[in-house]
Amino acid sequence: MKALILAAGRGERLGSITESLNKCMLELGGKPVLEYNLDRAAELDLNEIILVVGYRAEDIINRYGTSYKGIRIRYIIQWEQKGLVHAIECSKNALNNDDFFLLLGDEVLVNSRHQEMLEEFNHGDVFAMCGVTSQEDKEKISRTYTVLNDENNRVFRLIEKPKRALNNWQGTGHCIFKNKLLAYIERTPIHPERGERELPDLIQCAVDDGYLVKIFDICDVYTNINSEEHLRETEKLLGINR
Repeated sequence: MKALILAAGRGERLGSITESLNKCMLELGGKPVLEYNLDRAAELDLNEIILVVGYRAEDIINRYGTSYKGIRIRYIIQWEQKGLVHAIECSKNALNNDDFFLLLGDEVLVNSRHQEMLEEFNHGDVFAMCGVTSQEDKEKISRTYTVLNDENNRVFRLIEKPKRALNNWQGTGHCIFKNKLLAYIERTPIHPERGERELPDLIQCAVDDGYLVKIFDICDVYTNINSEEHLRETEKLLGINR
């Protein structure tokens, strides 16, 4: 299994903060946001980290080189930043036939349980496993996605950026996939508003074909960084004083 970390975007909603900086390289507590996710990947029994870069790619490549904590890094350039599914598509050859643990370079998870999630994936007949967190503030769920599931955590529906969340599950970009998920990329519909293929819609294709997709409660606290407000929120969560 490989880790696939997506870190190609500038983060235009962060304005001048990211004019000359990839948003994943914003420093929090003395290290870039991306490094929190590299640390999670390095803790797992994986044979390679595939790092998708684009905006200010040279900054990331120059900082981390060809390995991180003993694990090889392979870089993939996403020349056009056309969303997460496109980034995954750019990585198809590098993934080869391996299953993969997806992580997003602009997300921060507190008290995360990546190892436990991987163990559950490896011991079950699961096609995909979505890392989710229980979110009290339902408005925050509209920043990512939510899921409809049964009492056994089987997913039947994924909803991208719901206007009105039906439960408290907030989906994260930290998911584990069988390699066969890549076959659904071309079948994934293009979102009518964003003009991109969305990760929940990609996973939904597998659900609709009857594959077992489950959720896993991956962390105690979660946030993603898409705006200056989100950045300040993350600093607060991590106890960082400006």
